[in-house]
Amino acid sequence: MDRIKILVADDESRMRKLVSDFLSKEGYTIIEAADGTEAVDLFFNTKDIALVITDVMMPGLDGWQVLKEIREYSKVPVIMLTAKGDERDELQGFDLGADEYISKPFSPKILVARVDALLRRSNAVSEGKRLEISGIVLDEAAHSVTIDGQSVELSFKEFELLMYFMTNKGIALSREKILNNVWNYDYFGDARTIDTHVKKLRAKMGEKGDLIKTIWGMGYKFEA
Repeated sequence: MDRIKILVADDESRMRKLVSDFLSKEGYTIIEAADGTEAVDLFFNTKDIALVITDVMMPGLDGWQVLKEIREYSKVPVIMLTAKGDERDELQGFDLGADEYISKPFSPKILVARVDALLRRSNAVSEGKRLEISGIVLDEAAHSVTIDGQSVELSFKEFELLMYFMTNKGIALSREKILNNVWNYDYFGDARTIDTHVKKLRAKMGEKGDLIKTIWGMGYKFEA
């Protein structure tokens, strides 16, 4: 069986080596890019890249532009790396379709855990669920969502979040419980990660976004 390919883009050679060494030990094939332009070229010229890890601040095309280029054509999971800890940068990353956002310095073990979790979800297409509630049809095997017959494009995290809400219809879910079940690893961020994804998910769902109710001081509940 072919090894899973991961594209790592960072203009710092030491950072590329750190990430590559840890992921290679886990059995992944690593393709390295030294800037954003090379990253885009490699992504579109290399077959079957399963995940992208890109730094934000790079010469030429920066990480935001790399993400935009990829999202024009692909839903492949993308992890953004940055030295900045500004909330606006993190929110921008999620708005552009990033699946994860990790601030430097970070634990390589945490990065590996997030990579593993994203790949499990993006490749978990066998024996998928098919949920139908209030005109929303979610097909896990096809990784597709339609609302009143219209296709809705969701990122991997948005898809998993909606599936978790629909599976737990009518149940009050705390932010901690959502993080533990949707992100599936010990998360060291805060609640704005959940809130940002819910906001984007609601917007994409249109009127049906109102089915996701906010429970102030706790979390959310999906009510049909």
